[in-house]
Amino acid sequence: MAKKKVNVALVGAQFMGKAHSNAWRKVGMFFDAPVEPVMKVLCGKFKEEVAVAEKWGWQETSLDWKEVVNRPDIDIVDICTPNFLHPAIAIEAARAGKHIVCEKPLANTLKEAQDMLKAAEKAGVKHMCGFSYRFAPAVQTIKNMIVRKELGDIYHFRAAYQQDWIADPDFPMVWRLKKKHTGSGALGDIGAHITDLCHFLVGDVSELAATMETFIKKRVIADSDVGAWGAKGRKKQKKYDTVDVDDAVAYVARIKGANTLATFEATRFAPGRRNYNSIEIYGSKGSVLWNKEDMNVFQYYNCADPATAQGFRKVLATDSGHPYTYAWWPPGHLIGYEHLFVHEIFEFLCGLNRKKNDFPTFADAVKCQKVLDAVERAAKSKRWVAVK
Repeated sequence: MAKKKVNVALVGAQFMGKAHSNAWRKVGMFFDAPVEPVMKVLCGKFKEEVAVAEKWGWQETSLDWKEVVNRPDIDIVDICTPNFLHPAIAIEAARAGKHIVCEKPLANTLKEAQDMLKAAEKAGVKHMCGFSYRFAPAVQTIKNMIVRKELGDIYHFRAAYQQDWIADPDFPMVWRLKKKHTGSGALGDIGAHITDLCHFLVGDVSELAATMETFIKKRVIADSDVGAWGAKGRKKQKKYDTVDVDDAVAYVARIKGANTLATFEATRFAPGRRNYNSIEIYGSKGSVLWNKEDMNVFQYYNCADPATAQGFRKVLATDSGHPYTYAWWPPGHLIGYEHLFVHEIFEFLCGLNRKKNDFPTFADAVKCQKVLDAVERAAKSKRWVAVK
């Protein structure tokens, strides 16, 4: 029996649009989703931006996102634009009755994120926020271990997301360094990821204290307004603009309903750290460590091991039995960053026919946004604050 087909429109044709395009294209090849996605329209701001449509697998192109999200033949809208555009596109898509995938952070402000959630709930459409790191087999395995109480009571959750792509003071001003476009700097871009991992794995943040820093106050204006890597500044007649978002943030928190301390660091000023998204969880029965730069492996310490054999052991999370690995390669044949998006889209497609979601919704994204909001309030007041 032929599967029902769902037509997808993707808005945004830069780095994240490429990652999502790959996922839509590959998901049916490796996973048996209940519906078949059709890559209908790639939408961007410029003709040059959407010139990759055929190469990426899209049937059509458009420069008008409003027209696209209101087309009667579109079932799913996938939003991969700069953050400040998320609310308008998502709310319009919800009103048009489209299911929605949206990259993180959901919006620039808590109010905007809440408005997006309300619109999606009112419309009764499915909605997912792209916290892709949840879908690493190692992270899913750690989640299952925690649910089964294999780590016991959780004492500590430690997370550090470290990058270095703007540590060079000559790196130019791009949209990710402009508050009006991105809301915040490292906090929203990568701090959102580790906050969501904390919520997913050990529980919700209830209160916190924080500090934020902008190390480079002014940057040369870029030749083109790209997002991040590969941007070039003006070589002649240099003009500078003020950076009004954070370069780094650190916060310490308590977990709601648990005797757990959590610490978070998000920075783009850690030379040598390309994409070092790491978590450490310490419990009464054992501990686990995971780092995205070696995403197929996690370290596990079991307090019940005999004294003569205690120590952290390396667990390869690509062997049979780990989540999602059945669809890929034989044991030890590794998967990579792009596969997390395939898992994400697979779960979303499965969720179209389910009441229970196995993916992060806009409600999860709003919960994360509440923490980001609290971090900014705490850093400004230099006091502990409650998450709203």
